Amino acid sequence: MQRLILLLFVFVLSTFSSILAQETYSITIDFSGMKSDKGDLYIALYNSENTFLKTPMKGEIVKISDKKATAVFKNIKAGNYAISAFHDENDNKKMDTKIFGIPKEPIGISNDAKGFFGPPKYKDAQFTVDKNISLAITIK
Repeated sequence: MQRLILLLFVFVLSTFSSILAQETYSITIDFSGMKSDKGDLYIALYNSENTFLKTPMKGEIVKISDKKATAVFKNIKAGNYAISAFHDENDNKKMDTKIFGIPKEPIGISNDAKGFFGPPKYKDAQFTVDKNISLAITIK
């Protein structure tokens, strides 16, 4: 009887823990459009409208090869996200801007979202993660 109770307890515990464990996914992003291999590509992943283009949830810096680059974000929970990236052409480790914060260096946003008299909106850049996904972003 004790053995049966123990087996039942282990079964319930393993079932409960698998329910609590949230599945995670990966986001693979292929970047193209860079005019050279000089410098690095800085990529930011955002998970809310409030933090979009301010405070990324995760970030990556990747090398450019043959004017292309690939980044992978792993262990991402299901939800809505957006990505921004810039090509640090002069390799000074920051995005150079003109007056009013307009980028001097090439940028890319998920869904090719564009701003109108300002930066793109999160709602235009967001995508849903509910499985492993691949995205393509053109740096312009």
